[in-house]
Amino acid sequence: MSDAPPTRSSGTGRILVVRGGAIGDFVVTLPVFTALRRQFPTARLEVLAYTHIGRLAAAGGLVDAVHPIETRPLAGFFARNGNLDPAVSALFASADVVFSYLFDPDEIFRTNVGKVSKAQVIQGPHRPFETSPMSAAAQFLVPLERLGIFDPDPIPRLPLPQPPTRVRRRIAVHPGSGGASKNWPVPSWKALLTRWTAESDVELVLVGGEAENETLALLRPSLPERRVTVLHGLPLDRLATTLAGCVAFVGHDSGISHLAAAVGTPTFVLWGPTAEHIWKPGGPHVRTLRHPDGIQRLEPSTVSSAVLGFLDADGTVPA
Repeated sequence: MSDAPPTRSSGTGRILVVRGGAIGDFVVTLPVFTALRRQFPTARLEVLAYTHIGRLAAAGGLVDAVHPIETRPLAGFFARNGNLDPAVSALFASADVVFSYLFDPDEIFRTNVGKVSKAQVIQGPHRPFETSPMSAAAQFLVPLERLGIFDPDPIPRLPLPQPPTRVRRRIAVHPGSGGASKNWPVPSWKALLTRWTAESDVELVLVGGEAENETLALLRPSLPERRVTVLHGLPLDRLATTLAGCVAFVGHDSGISHLAAAVGTPTFVLWGPTAEHIWKPGGPHVRTLRHPDGIQRLEPSTVSSAVLGFLDADGTVPA
């Protein structure tokens, strides 16, 4: 394998980033694309990821192409002495550098890529190390030092081609996450949202996917129809634009909270048991709300005061 990095003067240099994982894992990897684009502006930057997630990077102009990691022909690269599909092999062969953020403890994937490509393969962590003092985004940037990239911006940012105008008093809410222990109780969400629609002039955008079917079904009937929009299963690039058009976002430690923060929406995260210094979305416009005895004890009045106080002050999110 070649150790030569792509040249900034070459229009044919190609960098391929391989990134599996869920929405949050991908969003906290956005600084990798930003740093590579800045360091090698003429290189072609591509990503191999779950298609519906990888499109976020394409929508933000951070990559030139998205290739599906969920395609069956790729499976051979994860097997020892696997059948290496010619089309997938050509994708790896065309790259000068391959960054892999896959779980590959036995280097099976790396070995198979080396059979079909002369690219420099640089391994990154598939998950952040919980014992590290660095945020997840900062940890994912460390492998870029192999290409001479030091101290890049670790804050995930997703630039939108046409940022929407934020609608006054419109708040996006995502009452779910990837784990029940990270979720605020449904009765607490219900108390918060009914209070807002009864005592303030806010408009609500309820966001959810398949995992939030039951939660949304429990919350929606208690809210006035004219004040609430429910967005269920919206494609992520369209959801990003919607979130950018809201004056605030409230959610849990979830991929959607990371997405809201990445598009610059003032973000309030109701924090549960996970390591905040690792997983807190980046940026000065993000605030975490927590209770010393756990998220279950966080009061709706505390959340309401923090969010409505920010809206009334029309300033920056307080620390």
